[in-house]
Amino acid sequence: MADFQGFPKDFFKFFKDLEANNNRVWFNDNKARYHDSVVNPVSEFIVCMAPRLRKISRHYTADPRPHGGSMFRIYRDTRFSKDKTPYKTHAGVQFRHEAGKDAHAPGFYVHLAGDGLFFGGGVWNPAGPQLNRIRDYIADNARSWARIVNAPKVKEVGGIKGDSLKRPPRGFDAQHVHIEDLKRKSFFIMTEAPAPDALKPEFIDAVTEGFRRAMPLNRFIAGALELPF
Repeated sequence: MADFQGFPKDFFKFFKDLEANNNRVWFNDNKARYHDSVVNPVSEFIVCMAPRLRKISRHYTADPRPHGGSMFRIYRDTRFSKDKTPYKTHAGVQFRHEAGKDAHAPGFYVHLAGDGLFFGGGVWNPAGPQLNRIRDYIADNARSWARIVNAPKVKEVGGIKGDSLKRPPRGFDAQHVHIEDLKRKSFFIMTEAPAPDALKPEFIDAVTEGFRRAMPLNRFIAGALELPF
């Protein structure tokens, strides 16, 4: 198993500098620094996570390539945003299910920002048909869902989260014991940590534990979508 030494000190310093100079000229002048301080360390982290992820599930992908792999691109999609700054000021890694082609498939996620870290698993804004299958599965497997949401390790990080509808979704009993979860449009369990933790070798152990905490949720979602886990 590869050894993770922690992210370099310049990792968050780069993003802080980028936040103050979020333009193409500065980024192009600092592209070598970006690769040395961000891209290469994130790729190494993904390589180190791969054997740990396989022990959780062999159906999630750890791909260290900087383009088309598990690392999110630094370029922002500004087409529908008032904020036209071109670059993200954080790093993100998603270990997607082998059946998923985009970030909306079930996965495990790591968010690395100067104002804090979070990591865990779940599914973010699945398309309507998949969302309804997850809701149906919750409604039909209330006891199994209760074991997930009531697990002490889940409760200690604030439980299952995700944006919700204001009203019960059409076709679901408003009195269902899990109606608040049936309203959700996303389902995830995340562990938070201060940014300096990412600079320590032990950070990879914390991420592994966060993924294990979210494992029952991802297994449940995989069952709802008839995917292997």
